[in-house]
Amino acid sequence: MSSILAQLKAMTDVVADTGDIEAIKRFSPQDATTNPSLILKAAQLPQYQALIDRIVAENITDPNNDEQIKAACTRLAVAIGREISQLVPGKVSTEVDARLSFDTAATVEQAKTIVKLYEEAGVGRDKLLVKIASTWEGIQAAAELEKAGIECNLTLLFSLAQAAACAEAGATLISPFVGRILDWHVARGDSPESPAQDPGVQSVAGIYAYYKQHGYSTIVMGASFRNAGEIAELAGCDRLTISPALLEELDNAQGQLPQRLSPEADFAPQQKLDSSESSFRWAMNEDAMATEKLAEGIRAFAADQRKLEDLLRGWQGV
Repeated sequence: MSSILAQLKAMTDVVADTGDIEAIKRFSPQDATTNPSLILKAAQLPQYQALIDRIVAENITDPNNDEQIKAACTRLAVAIGREISQLVPGKVSTEVDARLSFDTAATVEQAKTIVKLYEEAGVGRDKLLVKIASTWEGIQAAAELEKAGIECNLTLLFSLAQAAACAEAGATLISPFVGRILDWHVARGDSPESPAQDPGVQSVAGIYAYYKQHGYSTIVMGASFRNAGEIAELAGCDRLTISPALLEELDNAQGQLPQRLSPEADFAPQQKLDSSESSFRWAMNEDAMATEKLAEGIRAFAADQRKLEDLLRGWQGV
């Protein structure tokens, strides 16, 4: 019998949630996703040291110049993404600075810069997804970018309200988080008895059903997994982005993997949501988990972005 990972790949596009080239080579995913935390981790791997040397030498003449540091970080994220793009048949996701999460115009501007840098490096926009936090402002930026032919991955997504607004905006893909939803509930003493009862799993399954029922083409890519059981419960989802540790666990696991999600399923009816700004903000206000995890995620990505900037600022030779 084939491994659980091989069975999963037969029903779901598997995406590597890492910037580690060796892990990507090993597991042969369809796509790969990165974020500021993963870029920070990747920047400390030996295979990227020469790349950082070059980027620092070419882009930073004054370590006290914040704009030079920020630009170098963007170029580093693109350079790592370019390396990854050579290893996957599909797309690479590169994230906009989380500190722009509440600024639509600045998000659009940086997204266009990211695409331009990729194109200068020989990577076409057909190989790219620009990652943007699923704030109201981020979703509006995605709507503008999609109209300009730049495909977007809306991340830090924790609620159906966010998912509905992303679909109405025409986003190419969303990344609803599973594990962080579970974390929030566990911290409040609500631990599920099984993966099927996991609130993160149930959230993604509900979003998937909503999209299929209402005919949205936006891709659902479950993310942020805490264990292999969560992944198994979402087998059949459009895409799943998985860390190298869990990819290895799935690759070593044997047994039968049932398909849990299918576009042909008989879904329970869900009323179409009003995705106006006022309705979106009210729905988020009423959802403490989504509001808290979105804010927490933005803060964490911003903190790792600052750490990456400090790493380049203090790089030897600068």
